[in-house]
Amino acid sequence: MPPLSSAEHEAQRQRALLRALRGEPMTAGLREQGERAARGLEAYRANAEAIAERALAAAFATVQTMVGVDDFGQLAREFWRAQPPLRGDLGEWGEGFAGWLQAHPALTPWPYLADCARLDFALHRCERAADASLDAASLSLLESGDPATLRLELIPGTALIRSTWPIASIHAAHQLAGDEAERAFGQLREAIALPRGEHALVARDGWRAVVHRLGEADARWTQSLLDGRDLARALDEAGAAFDFSAWLQSALRHTWLKGVSTRVD
Repeated sequence: MPPLSSAEHEAQRQRALLRALRGEPMTAGLREQGERAARGLEAYRANAEAIAERALAAAFATVQTMVGVDDFGQLAREFWRAQPPLRGDLGEWGEGFAGWLQAHPALTPWPYLADCARLDFALHRCERAADASLDAASLSLLESGDPATLRLELIPGTALIRSTWPIASIHAAHQLAGDEAERAFGQLREAIALPRGEHALVARDGWRAVVHRLGEADARWTQSLLDGRDLARALDEAGAAFDFSAWLQSALRHTWLKGVSTRVD
């Protein structure tokens, strides 16, 4: 077997370090061994877990409020060991958190928590998305273009979370305080008991990401746009109950729309 290059040695050492940080036995890939290495790894692990906890708390604020700071910290440390960051930018870490929560045996009594995490992460990513503005001139294509050749493009960061749980209402309730919050949580208990599903559109309002609750027809329409469907097919998939004129007014008012383009296959 040919000798490893310096880059391959470094990659091997980093893999060994990650395994050791997750609590697996130390291997020869690490430069230091023994008690000194163990103490260093323990300090490094504690620091990394604290950083990971802060990063996840920034991305999953609603989930943290729902489970409590201490329990969230424990979940964050478990997730870090199960799925450690693979990039230097911790703002990009956490995509797998919702699925991990859904599979966590201790969280079975709260089956809506995973979709709440998906909504939190969609909000987080939306605020990190590239800035964009409406190409107003492109709207003229709607008057003369063939719907089968047109696509409506949404602002970067726009996302749709479709759920069997009232996730938009759960998120909204956690933004309230006092009597308003008490009334909202009372209504939520009924919605969760049914359960009553909701579709949540995440989109930028200035620099801030906000949640809009959508009906079924609007959700089908939005998903079609996000999937890159042409205008004709998106209208077909939205169904007869969809009101394009009303949607367009909302899209322009809330700055969801980036513009209209001609389809190129």
